[in-house]
Amino acid sequence: MRALGHAAFGRRRPRGRDNSAIAKEILQLRVEAAALHGHETYAHYQTADTMAQTPEAVMGLLLQTWAPACEAALAERAELRAHLADELGEADVEVQPWDWRYCAEKVRKAKFAFDENALKPYLSLPVMQRALFATVERLYGLRFVRVEEPPPLYHPDVELYEVRDVGAGEEALVALFLHDNYARPNKQSGAWMSEFRGQSRNWNALSFAEDAHAPGVTVTSAPAGGDQLPIVINNNNFARGADGAPALLSFDDALTLFHEMGHGLHGMLSSVTYSRLSGTSVLRDFVELPSQLLEHWLSSTDVVLRAHAKHYQTGEPVPTEMLEQLARARKFNMGFETVEYTSCALVDQALHALPKEAVDSLDLKSFEQAHLRKLHMPEGIVMRHRPPHFLHLFASSGYAAMYYVYQWAEVLDADAFDTFLEAGDVFDPPTAARLRKWVYSSGNSVEPGEAYRQFKGRDATVEPMMRNKGLLEVAA
Repeated sequence: MRALGHAAFGRRRPRGRDNSAIAKEILQLRVEAAALHGHETYAHYQTADTMAQTPEAVMGLLLQTWAPACEAALAERAELRAHLADELGEADVEVQPWDWRYCAEKVRKAKFAFDENALKPYLSLPVMQRALFATVERLYGLRFVRVEEPPPLYHPDVELYEVRDVGAGEEALVALFLHDNYARPNKQSGAWMSEFRGQSRNWNALSFAEDAHAPGVTVTSAPAGGDQLPIVINNNNFARGADGAPALLSFDDALTLFHEMGHGLHGMLSSVTYSRLSGTSVLRDFVELPSQLLEHWLSSTDVVLRAHAKHYQTGEPVPTEMLEQLARARKFNMGFETVEYTSCALVDQALHALPKEAVDSLDLKSFEQAHLRKLHMPEGIVMRHRPPHFLHLFASSGYAAMYYVYQWAEVLDADAFDTFLEAGDVFDPPTAARLRKWVYSSGNSVEPGEAYRQFKGRDATVEPMMRNKGLLEVAA
């Protein structure tokens, strides 16, 4: 059943339907749209208004990580083969795509003595919420104050917070924040940030009066500069604890909690004149920087977990040995994960770089297979999203020729966090102040490349991301 499940996952598509013809038609229409706008290909059209600006810049990034990721994946495959051979008692055994994740987790546990389930009791939702709020307050001077008797909300699970800026000494309300953390029937799956209202400075007196007199909300002072207060929500889908126990999060769940707050901060700290330029209304390959960056306070340092992670029953702090095991275990299988993702981004770019005549004669399956052979895709790994079910590309145009943006943001977020490491303090106040001003507050009022240079003093480099993935040694 394990093998069948993973094999079927790689071939999945909507029930009873092959999407290839629809995907081809979408590609043809996109080529026409690009030509109407005076662009050579749809990839050129899409990247014209991005930080990357050209498909060549996108490919430069993707190919810079592709070769070392493949080499790392081959070394990982050798470890998995040895494990399978020992487990099955067979010398000649190959790792199939449906075996990889299963074997990798067994090897991870054996090699690093790390059991994720043993960590969960230290990562209860209340504990990680406090860790999250404390991290944000220490970085940006924002205090989250729970509204104990809120106005009517859309569900009892939702918590309402006043977000007060205390960093300047005078406490001021800067946003309202809603936290909707639990899974329930009919709730959309996944995790996301959204806004009920974005920040702007062209507010009117009536809207502020409504905020000031909303039931259960105390406005201590008018928003600085007459801003329209943003109202931001983070949604998660964590499973409730059994028998009254708190929800116990996996480490990935905890990262999600921090990730979505990064998006939330992008909305709450926005400081621009016009709402269309505020918060997350930025270029696609910049929007994941604020969210992925906040994850580093969990994934790239143990400062936050050492201070806050405590057993939900005993109150004992998380053992140092467990944190060390976590850090080592998380770098394992990074070659596989990078190849699995980057192959999708490379195929995405290749498809949208096709001229009209090539799209008209396109056989999607043959194109995919030929392109992966050209890339020397390591055996035993399949694309995370194959074209028949690649919703990022074909459900809308949002990520068409743009699937690279996650890795582009990884370069930015790793380089940005490295600035704190260079300062010798992951809460370094001058660095945090520049980050707030140029990344979290400027919205789309400043060209993102220039905004990043104002924060960092230079363009981002790929080395911190490669180091985080353990690929620098391979590249050398």
